[in-house]
Amino acid sequence: MMKLKNVAAVIALSALSFFACKPDDPDFVPVPDNDRTEQQVVDNDSLIDYFETHYYNSSLFETPGDYSMDDIIITELPQDDDGNYLPLPDPDDNTLLIDAVETYTTTFLETEYEYYILKLNQGGSDYSPNFSDLAEFVYSGNLMDGTVFDSSVNPNFAFDMLGLIEGWRNVLTKFNTADSFTINPDGTVQYSDYGFGVMFLPSGLAYFSTPPFGVPVYSNLIFKFELYRAEANDHDNDGVPSQLEDLNENMNANDDDTDGDGVPNFFDADDDGDGVLTTNEDINNDGDPTNDDTDGDGIPNYLDADSTETNEDS
Repeated sequence: MMKLKNVAAVIALSALSFFACKPDDPDFVPVPDNDRTEQQVVDNDSLIDYFETHYYNSSLFETPGDYSMDDIIITELPQDDDGNYLPLPDPDDNTLLIDAVETYTTTFLETEYEYYILKLNQGGSDYSPNFSDLAEFVYSGNLMDGTVFDSSVNPNFAFDMLGLIEGWRNVLTKFNTADSFTINPDGTVQYSDYGFGVMFLPSGLAYFSTPPFGVPVYSNLIFKFELYRAEANDHDNDGVPSQLEDLNENMNANDDDTDGDGVPNFFDADDDGDGVLTTNEDINNDGDPTNDDTDGDGIPNYLDADSTETNEDS
């Protein structure tokens, strides 16, 4: 079985993640961000309008197969001379997006968001990515006017999902990876029965007020994608998968800091600050520090500052 490259730091990528820099002008005065709740209302209305006026070539995907992103064709409804939208053409072959997308909700930065998925294939494996996994996929990112602002066509690149914009971490966890793959003679990999679809994200789950070059502020984004593989990530190599270091289960690994040292658990090799590395608190040496609770208080040793036993003594 092929293994994804072990990445120990968050990957910053052009369209899916980025670091914003302040202008050099000392007189620069930043414009206050829009209110997130108010912006979400605007964004959601815009997305609903888009779904009501755009359709996709649904009949193609009625026959199971390994389709590509290029096979998904989203088209605006035709209009008459007065700009009024006409009925859906060829309804046996096409479907309005409003009748096809699935609606989901999530809370991010104390704001409730709705986002939407056109799910064309669930993915045939038994594995669904965790929000902190390493994942291999290809994608194409569009603005709502159809402009392609970024894309990736290298299926062998492992993305650290913690480095992706919020919407991606919500969407990919609802798909499964490919059922199988074949290594071709030229070294390329061909995947079968992979997760496949389109996500429609409000700006608050994308770049909001600080987008990368080529994306206007407060832009809703559309991503077509093919999800191939994923595996659990362990950013600090302490034997505890990063998704398990999200103790409050809010899909935010940065706000779990057991010892209060300012380093979140998923990057902290000594989560409880007791001077014993988490890997050394795996007392029974089974590769899993989460099932060792020497004093029986219901708190595993690696999170319990009162338990300082170490497997180095065994």
